[in-house]
Amino acid sequence: MPTRVNRRQLLSATGALGGAAAASLVPAAQAGRVELGRFANRSGVGGRMTGAQAAAAALGCQGVACVFGIPGAQNNEFWDALKARSIPYLLVAHEASASVMADAAARVTGEVGVFSVVPGPGITNCLTGLGEALHDGFPLVGVITDIDRSPGARLGQVHGLRNADLIRPVVKALLEVHHQAEIPGAILEAFRIARAGEPGPTAVLIPYPLFTAIWDYNTPAPPPYPAPFDEAAYGRVLAHLCDRRQRVGIYAGMGCAGASHALTAVAELLQAPVATSVTGKGCIADSHPLAVGWGYGGQGTRAAEAAFKSVDLLLAVGVRYSEVSTAYYAIPPHNPLIHVDINPHNLGKNVPTHVTLCSDAGLFLNRLLADAHSVRRSPCPALYQRIGNWRQVDRVEAATPRITKAVDPMLFLKTLRDSLGPEELFFVDVTASTHWASESVEVQAPRRYFTPTNNQSMGWAIPAAIAGQFVRPDRQVACVTGDGCFLMAGMEISTAARRGLPVKFFVLDDGAYHYMQMLQEPVYRRTTATDLARIDYAAFAQAMGVGFNQIACNADVAAGIARALATPGPVLTRIVASYEGREIRWLSTLRGQYLKKMPNNQKIRLAARIGVRTLAPADDND
Repeated sequence: MPTRVNRRQLLSATGALGGAAAASLVPAAQAGRVELGRFANRSGVGGRMTGAQAAAAALGCQGVACVFGIPGAQNNEFWDALKARSIPYLLVAHEASASVMADAAARVTGEVGVFSVVPGPGITNCLTGLGEALHDGFPLVGVITDIDRSPGARLGQVHGLRNADLIRPVVKALLEVHHQAEIPGAILEAFRIARAGEPGPTAVLIPYPLFTAIWDYNTPAPPPYPAPFDEAAYGRVLAHLCDRRQRVGIYAGMGCAGASHALTAVAELLQAPVATSVTGKGCIADSHPLAVGWGYGGQGTRAAEAAFKSVDLLLAVGVRYSEVSTAYYAIPPHNPLIHVDINPHNLGKNVPTHVTLCSDAGLFLNRLLADAHSVRRSPCPALYQRIGNWRQVDRVEAATPRITKAVDPMLFLKTLRDSLGPEELFFVDVTASTHWASESVEVQAPRRYFTPTNNQSMGWAIPAAIAGQFVRPDRQVACVTGDGCFLMAGMEISTAARRGLPVKFFVLDDGAYHYMQMLQEPVYRRTTATDLARIDYAAFAQAMGVGFNQIACNADVAAGIARALATPGPVLTRIVASYEGREIRWLSTLRGQYLKKMPNNQKIRLAARIGVRTLAPADDND
């Protein structure tokens, strides 16, 4: 395996992994040599045991916090082995939640999230969560059952889709097991790959007959893959940063989550304002005088946009310039721009870049600190003052009601953030107010704020918040979702009720896919397929066995949040919301960028359609 571990290399190499794992094992010992399922520890899996026991033992080696999923006829043996080894597990209401919950557990803890499903519909249901983890860069391992693939296996087996082909496009690596001897080695390798380079999801596909087959195991845990670091490229980065005439700005992503202290120290060293991506929120505390919020163009906070207009040299660390984070690539150019990321395929993409360095963010930041004497800038109190003023403008704007006929979502989001302690966990779904949350929700450390960013999976936040509460029972968890998202995942609230997980669910209810209405109406002068069914949320909460609360106006926002937080156990709060009257900066920037890039013939056609429908409007919105 090459030193620089990336998705393309892994996908091309996984075909040989299963056989290699088996080849590394010692021959089977005589029956009765060791007690069945005897031992497993951090250093590996050993002893005579079934394939299911070996799979559970491999998870035990990794100190897995929870396995999320639903047992089925083809993996009951595995679930029984989990219970026998006292590995925590959580039954989900829908298989789609299994991979989402594993993703959330990885985001919350920084460790690998684990789920298990059966083949066929179990796999197809979990693809969305795998895609979210793949595109946002979080480590997962799926222990997934396959049908019997042995020679002479019967035709027409239940769940007998082309399961490997279904999984492969949405994982960093797929390890297919062909013999029970390979099971623990494949699982341990899946963990190693999930963590290596840019983190991501992996899957181990195990034909179910192998779970009952017995083998004598002696499988050591492999060491982690080494992190890359290009010394020559680092020298070029250092040469740029040594020019103290250059005013530096830092754009930090989720890759900096494990190096928050180093990021903050480098910002102070360079006297650099720090903007973050959405997933990078909290990598520098929002209370720090150099923190300017998220983004640095028109889509981000006003403070970030203002601060980065004075930046000469931009240092992007542990971050991707993806479509969502840039509002359709509407990002201001900087010359020079230095891009540091552990995935070489992210480097220099979508923005003009002058120096690239393939490196772990923490390794790079600590190297800069070691070279502090070469790059240090003098403290600039005037910069701190300007940033403080800009941020105060943002805070006042978020706290000032702009929507008055119902609850102003941005006011609600800021009030909820202010009502929670700094350590509490905040989950936000894909709603029209997602970008208001990115602006107004301030966090003081990494792994406190969570939203599906690059795959934009509606309904993600409900199961994700439940998983966050399960793996961090010491934290209060708040989940903000929309009425459309709720329709996709609301039944998962039954899991919180069944396990007594005190998640506070807040549903922004305006009766429509308002996000789509915002996109459709300016272009088509009407809306199509955006009206939602009306839900009796009080009756739903009663049916699920959770508490119910309602906030219907701005005046009740603070008190309504206090009621929810003070009520023991899981609580569902309906927010009677409106979106009319407040700008979404991200959406405005995206529209401008989209029109800017549109070919002239399409602009003419768009203008003609708008003109006709404006002069002869039809009352056919739905």
